[in-house]
Amino acid sequence: MPIHEKTLIRPENLVTHESLVIDGMDVSGHWSTFIKPRTITDYNEAMQEEISALPGGENIHRCWQCGSCTNACTINAVNPEFNPRYWIYLIRQGLEEELLRDKEIIWQCVSCNRCTYACPRDVVPEAVMKATAHWLELKGHTGESPSSVFDRGFTDNVLASGKIEEGHVLRIFFWRTGQPLAPPWLRDLILGLAKKLPVFYLFNLLWTAVFRPRTRDWGKTGAAIEEYVRERHAEQAAALGLSGERRH
Repeated sequence: MPIHEKTLIRPENLVTHESLVIDGMDVSGHWSTFIKPRTITDYNEAMQEEISALPGGENIHRCWQCGSCTNACTINAVNPEFNPRYWIYLIRQGLEEELLRDKEIIWQCVSCNRCTYACPRDVVPEAVMKATAHWLELKGHTGESPSSVFDRGFTDNVLASGKIEEGHVLRIFFWRTGQPLAPPWLRDLILGLAKKLPVFYLFNLLWTAVFRPRTRDWGKTGAAIEEYVRERHAEQAAALGLSGERRH
């Protein structure tokens, strides 16, 4: 499948005259298409360094623009506007204004990692997309995406109990994103499990959901991890020129 490239010549920068005569020659329509002059003054020379300072963006400098990531991309197959190769190019060139034009779709990466497997330079494009989405949020260009809401809830859950409680993570995600706490598909899933799983297993699931036990001796370990997380967030905020700490 060919790579669907994008261009810096945007439709709004093209001017076409329906009726135009120059020196007696009719150049109406497409013959009179002109490109508005454009001087780029919005370079952000620190953009690559800022994104590489976030988790997942460390290897962005390795990209040599082969396009393997976009060719393999699951989302690009249904939406050609989703183009990891192009966005990495914009980041490395410091073309922040151009990147912001696509800010509403960058977070839609589904983390299938097909791009990562295809990349010959170990750029880890999936992680770069995640870092770019976080950069957009931290810089205030976008609100917190659903994927970031899920990641934050997952992290909060692990830090609090030392365990992964899927039911609690899902409830927090639904609540924070304003979704029904028991959507139809989840009710059907629970009913299906209730019919097939052993009684003692269902009892354990219910007990852990209600009482949320912590991993034994988790207090010191959890506190140490939280301190490490705060330190990393402070480092990342400093790299992005932000004040204060990042949230989880």
